[in-house]
Amino acid sequence: MPKIYGATIDNETRCTHYHTPLDIIAIKFKCCDKYYPCYKCHNEDVSHAIKRWSTDEFDTKAILCGVCKYEMTINEYMLIEACPNCDAHFNNRCKYHYSTYFEI
Repeated sequence: MPKIYGATIDNETRCTHYHTPLDIIAIKFKCCDKYYPCYKCHNEDVSHAIKRWSTDEFDTKAILCGVCKYEMTINEYMLIEACPNCDAHFNNRCKYHYSTYFEI
């Protein structure tokens, strides 16, 4: 199981910044190859800038379901609103911070 870095508050990858019932995914940051619950956790933990995933890298497994720990590709994540492995619902496409993680 991948290690989750940052200020997690439970075993489903919720953090001190985002902890609604839908905040159950972690993102592998391209810049450091580490999973964090959110960009704020990343920025508190490291001193480098975030590198966004480019669209030609969307077949990379970089999204982790916090409930069952299933790793999915960015493309897979973009098309669903629940984990394909355990059916847990999550914040679809990181809609409020999409441009922080992914190129448009």
